Amino acid sequence: MAMENTSPEEQAVQQAEEVAGNKPEEEASQPEKESANSKKKIFSKGSKKEEELEKKIHELEEALSKQKDQFLRTAAEYDNYRKRSEREKAAVYADATAAAILEILPVEDNLERALAQKECSVEDLRKGVEMVQAQMKSCLEKLGVSEMGAEGESFDPAIHNAVMHIEDENLGENVIVQVLQKGYKIGEKVVRHAMVQVAN
Repeated sequence: MAMENTSPEEQAVQQAEEVAGNKPEEEASQPEKESANSKKKIFSKGSKKEEELEKKIHELEEALSKQKDQFLRTAAEYDNYRKRSEREKAAVYADATAAAILEILPVEDNLERALAQKECSVEDLRKGVEMVQAQMKSCLEKLGVSEMGAEGESFDPAIHNAVMHIEDENLGENVIVQVLQKGYKIGEKVVRHAMVQVAN
């Protein structure tokens, strides 16, 4: 309407101004649209990454839980194994002790019988003690126990314990002169060292 009263030059200027005035708005709105789109892309990318990370975290937590459960089971199994081994060891020791005592009990029985005799001669008493000693030696042999230390043997500190020493030219060096207390061993294991007197 104002254009009808104005000259064509003025109209051209007004149109140019209007176009120029509208363009910046359009141009301004265009970057806003672009930034909104890029934000959407970033958020969608971010949410995908977050989902992936959450999924990975969940998987790792499950794996850790399984490992923890397996560890607890293994620890419980080991504890049960240790307790079972201790019980078995104690049972083996008890069985071995019982077997040894069972062999020795007849000797105890005969000693009780000997003491129960009211009247007996010295000769009968001696004979009875010899029989009990023979029985005891038999028991020790059954248990695999053997004697150590005899007169005339060379002194060996691994199996003998020298408690006395004498000088005698007629005897060799480190020879056992007297056995004060016999030693015993089971196989190669020394149960008790022989207590001996050694020459030179």
